[in-house]
Amino acid sequence: MTATTYAERTFLGQPVGVAYLAMTEAWERFSFYGMRALLVLYMVQELLLPGQIENVAGMDGYRAVIESIFGPLSTQAFASQTFGLYSGFVYFTPMFGGLIADRWLGARKTVLAGIVLMTMGHAAMVFDTSFLLALLLLVLGSGLLKGNVAAQVGHLYPAGEEVERARGYTIFSTGINIGATLGPFICGLLAQIYGWHYGFGLAGIMMVVAAGVYIAGWKHFADDTPHHKRETGPAAPMTRNDWFIVAFIVIVLLLSLPQFLAFDQGANVGMIWVADHVDLTSFLGTVPVPWFSSEDALASILIVPFLLWFWPRVGRGGKEPNDLTKMSVGAVVMALSMLALAAGAMQADGGGKASILWPVLAFFLSGASFMFTWPVLLSFVSRRAPAPVNALMMASVYLTAFMTGIGSGWLARFYEPLGMTGFWLLHVGISIGGCVLILLLAPMIRRKLDALEVVSTAEQETAAEQLLGEGEALR
Repeated sequence: MTATTYAERTFLGQPVGVAYLAMTEAWERFSFYGMRALLVLYMVQELLLPGQIENVAGMDGYRAVIESIFGPLSTQAFASQTFGLYSGFVYFTPMFGGLIADRWLGARKTVLAGIVLMTMGHAAMVFDTSFLLALLLLVLGSGLLKGNVAAQVGHLYPAGEEVERARGYTIFSTGINIGATLGPFICGLLAQIYGWHYGFGLAGIMMVVAAGVYIAGWKHFADDTPHHKRETGPAAPMTRNDWFIVAFIVIVLLLSLPQFLAFDQGANVGMIWVADHVDLTSFLGTVPVPWFSSEDALASILIVPFLLWFWPRVGRGGKEPNDLTKMSVGAVVMALSMLALAAGAMQADGGGKASILWPVLAFFLSGASFMFTWPVLLSFVSRRAPAPVNALMMASVYLTAFMTGIGSGWLARFYEPLGMTGFWLLHVGISIGGCVLILLLAPMIRRKLDALEVVSTAEQETAAEQLLGEGEALR
C-alpha cells in the first residue's frame, strides 16, 4: 500500500484520509448501533409476542433450527440468542470481505458494495415480514464493509510509525463512537415517541450519508489494488516465520475474548435487565433504554483525552505501556462495569427497582473499557500482521466479536436460572480471568513476536529480491 507522507497530513496531524474514513464509520455506526440498540427490546416487547410473531416470514423454520441446536428457549432466551447470532455473524463475514478486497475488488469497491447491502437491510427492517431477510442483508453488507474500512486506516502510514498509527486508529475509533453515541440516542427517542419502525428507518437513511462521505474521500485513500493486479512485481510469499507471527496474533485475539464477552452482554441481556428492573425516571422524564447504549459510546469518546494523557505517564522512561498491558487494564475496567450491574441487581433483588445510577456507572465503565482495548488491538494487528495477509488479519480482529456475540447469546440462557445478581457476577469473573491470562502470557508473546519479526523482515526482503531477479531474467 502507498502510505501518505507527513507533508500531506492535514487532519489533527494525521493523513486527511483518516478524517473521511472516521466519518464514514461514524455514520455507518450510527446506523448499525441505532438499530442494534432497539433490536433485542423490539423482539422481547413486540415482535416475538403472540399475534405478532406470525407475521415474520420464515420465523417458524428459523426457530425450529435454533431450538434444534440450543434446545427449547423462552421468549427472552430466544430473543437473546437471535441477537447474539446477529451480533456475532456481522463480525464473522468481514473475513470474507477481507479476502474479496485482497484478491479481487480492492477495499474501496468492496466497501461500497457493503454499504449498498446494509442500506437494503435497514430498509427491510422497517417491515415485520422481512425481519429475517433484513438481518441477513445486514450481516452480508457488514462483512464487505467493516474490516476493509479499518484496514484502510493502517495503509495510510509507512512501516515503523507505531505511535502515529495508534493515534490514527484512536481518531478512527472516536468516529465509531460518535456514531455509536448518536445512533441509539436518536433512534431510541424516535422509537419511544413514534414507534420502532421510525427508529429503524432513520438507521437506513444514515447509511446513505455514509456512502456520500466515503465517495467524497475516495482520492485520499491509499492504493488498494489487489495484490495479484499490482504492477510493482510479484508479491513476496508468506514465510514460515510469517505464519508463526499470524499464530501469535491469533493468541492475542483470543486473550481479548473474555472482556469483550462481558461488553457484548451489556447490549444483550443488559438492555432487558434495565428495561425490567431499573427505575428509569429522571429530571428528563422516563429515560429510553437505548440511551444507555449511547452512554456506553459517549464514554468511549470522553475517555480519549484521559488515555492520551494517562499512558505516557504510567510507562517506564516516558514510553507508553505495551499493547498487552493496556488490554489487561481494559479487562479490569470491564470487570468493574459488570460489578456495577451486579450491585444494581442486588438492590432490585431486595424488592422494588434498582437506582438508575447503577446502569449509568456500568455503561460508562463499559465504554471506557472498550477504548482501553479496541484501538490498541487494531493497531497491534495492523502493525504486526504480514503484508500479504494484512487486510485479512485486520478482518480477523472482528472474529473476536463474532465469538463473543455468539457466546453472549449462549450465556444469556443462564440469566433466568442464575438470577440477576449471579448472572452479572459470572461476567465479573470472566473479565478478571481474562486479565490474569493476559498478564501471564504477555512477556512470552512480546519476546517471541519481536524475534520473529526480525527474521521475517530479512526473509521477505530476500524473497522479494529473488522474485524481482527472476522477473528481470524473463524479460
